[in-house]
Amino acid sequence: MTGQPQRTGPFPAGPRRILITRPREDSEALAAELRGRGFEPVIQPLLEIRYLPGPPLELDGVQAILFTSANGVRATAARTARRDLPALAVGDATARCAREAGFVRVESARGDVGSLARLVADRLDPAAGRLYHAAGSAVAGDLAGDLGRAGFSVERQVLYAAEPVTELPPGTVEALYAGTIDAVLFFSPRTAQSFVKVVQKAGLADRLGEILAFCLSEAVGTAVRTVGWRDILIACRPDQAALLDLIAPARTLSQPD
Repeated sequence: MTGQPQRTGPFPAGPRRILITRPREDSEALAAELRGRGFEPVIQPLLEIRYLPGPPLELDGVQAILFTSANGVRATAARTARRDLPALAVGDATARCAREAGFVRVESARGDVGSLARLVADRLDPAAGRLYHAAGSAVAGDLAGDLGRAGFSVERQVLYAAEPVTELPPGTVEALYAGTIDAVLFFSPRTAQSFVKVVQKAGLADRLGEILAFCLSEAVGTAVRTVGWRDILIACRPDQAALLDLIAPARTLSQPD
């Protein structure tokens, strides 16, 4: 049913022009991948990332670093030269960012915060030292609580702020109004909520009826249900690869209308 989160396969019609709502640094690599698949990406960050200044991180006695976002990786890399500690990442994209930043022992939970907590419990020993969580000003889930109940000590430090945009730029407003956007990708409930607010503020909520919403998880899908879409599609796993699998293969784009 249109407007209801659901699990499904690739959409048969195949969107062509796709709006990416991730922060700009994360959007660039995703846009390149979409172009390689034959789509036309449009980057429209809904969160602006501001890295917080501070002294070098104190990591003595830490047995592993926990990364729940690529921004956490970048913020950590800017505040310490250490790359020797094990790094456990929430998903493959965050793990890839950690490797690119020079961390040499990286493992991906390939899921969400709950998946990361389970990976930590499987791989690490609570008696081996505290865990360091590189966090933003807003967090999803209760990683410290989940791990605390398993006997781990988690130090959560806020290294960056993710601030929602307050309005859409004229070009994006025009594209949504004209109906030239076929789909929107959403990676977090907070980004989805920010999108809903700015489209409502711009008077565009009734222009989304022919647009597909591709969502990383059920929670993200729920966050966009307050406006009407052509359809809301949910990834079978909460990672980027599964989300992109929802989009029709590029070969469908070459077929005549």
